[in-house]
Amino acid sequence: MINWQELVTWASSLNASDVFWKPHSKPAIRLKGTIQICEDWPVLKPEEVAEIARSLMTDREWERFEEYHEKDIGLSIEGVCRLRINVYQERNNIAIVMRIIPLIVKSIDELELPEILKTIAMYPQGLVLVTGPTGCGKSTTLAAMLDHINKNRRAHIVTIEDPIEYVHQDIKSIVSQRAIGIDTDNFLDALKFALRQSPDVILIGEMRDVETMNAAMQAAETGHLVFSTVHTTSAYETMERIINMFPPHERHQILVRLSVSLRAVISQSLVPRAEGTGRVAALEIMIVTPTIEKLIEDGKTSDMYDVIAEGAHWGMQTKNQALFKLYTAGIITEEAAMFYAGNRTEMRQMLKRWQAEQADEAKRRAEEEKKRARLRAQQAAAAAQAAQLSEQAPSAEPAPTPSSSDAEQP
Repeated sequence: MINWQELVTWASSLNASDVFWKPHSKPAIRLKGTIQICEDWPVLKPEEVAEIARSLMTDREWERFEEYHEKDIGLSIEGVCRLRINVYQERNNIAIVMRIIPLIVKSIDELELPEILKTIAMYPQGLVLVTGPTGCGKSTTLAAMLDHINKNRRAHIVTIEDPIEYVHQDIKSIVSQRAIGIDTDNFLDALKFALRQSPDVILIGEMRDVETMNAAMQAAETGHLVFSTVHTTSAYETMERIINMFPPHERHQILVRLSVSLRAVISQSLVPRAEGTGRVAALEIMIVTPTIEKLIEDGKTSDMYDVIAEGAHWGMQTKNQALFKLYTAGIITEEAAMFYAGNRTEMRQMLKRWQAEQADEAKRRAEEEKKRARLRAQQAAAAAQAAQLSEQAPSAEPAPTPSSSDAEQP
């Protein structure tokens, strides 16, 4: 069998995020957000990929996969990394994607995330949602926030994941991690029984249905801090997605419950760095202030954007504001800022205004430098003229000293 662990170990050393095994193609990795073919490896045969997949499963799991053709697996390569593996079928062949997860959880500071995330992580209760498309780093951000709790609070943290991604060791807190299909049957049952396990903090891997959303809000309402993810790209879309999950006659009640239980929505994208050394997270952050709470209760979710844009005092920022800060700091390019912008028209205006201000500032500095250069030239000319005049002036002869005989004359 192909030594797949050798390739994963090499990919992990490069800080790649994924490894792809597809029949009739060479293995590939995702490095800095871009797919790269492993040219030194041979083209994979269908039976070779199937053999790798079979080695990752028990007999019972393999039988179930042959029937449903979908399987998520979590495992660790000791001393190297942890893997979140998805095995699937395409064109009647088996293919595999392995997400590489570091063994060491990076802190909020190491990930260069906003300081407000530390405050959010230490909330005593409520619902916190981290949103964004697949592969945008939601799990990494959540792991960093749980790690901050683990290092700063004595609590019981319960995670319900499919599969388990980052593994947390007990530090100040006790961390219980449960995998769907191994430790529990489904999210709803796990969440229902988690409330009987004396938790302080609960992580739900994903909000997949109305029942899970209801249970999460109930846990937040009863004094727990609940984290979860939703596949949306902004706070506004997150609210719309949650509201539309429920039938029309329940929406007013859901809005009232959300206004009370929701604490924050963090929507993120991973943006390539300008120097090409990796990616950086751009976060839209909505904190449920009294104003936001009222907008949610009244169903005026479309008005939240302006409140977020003006909520820097509370630690809030829009996606465009986050991208703009990264651009002006020289971390990302203008093209990247435009590509990942939530509102491209607004972003274009922000960039043009800033560039115009920079041009005006550069022009002002150039004019000041010209003035200083002229002044230095005038001062140098004056000094040269003074030196010339000093050289041309006749030297003064000293007055004669009277002799002693002259002094005796009457």
